[in-house]
Amino acid sequence: MNMVPDLSHAAWRKSSYSNGDGGSCVEWAPEFSPAGAVPVRDSKDPQGPALTFTPTAWTAFVDAVASGAFGQV
Repeated sequence: MNMVPDLSHAAWRKSSYSNGDGGSCVEWAPEFSPAGAVPVRDSKDPQGPALTFTPTAWTAFVDAVASGAFGQV
C-alpha cells in the first residue's frame, strides 16, 4: 500500500477545535481514509509537509486526545 497519496487536490477539513485567531489548527483529508491513509497537516502552513497515518492509528490518537490522555489541549 502506498502511504504517500497525491495531496495536490485534497479537500482539507479543519479541526472543530480550530479558531479564527491563528491558534493551533489541524486539518485532515478524509477522502483518503477508505484507501488506508489519513493525511494531516498544520493549517497555518498549507504548503508544508503532511503526516500520513493509518485510519486505525488516527482514530486511536483522536480518541486519546478526546479522553484527556495528553492533558489539557
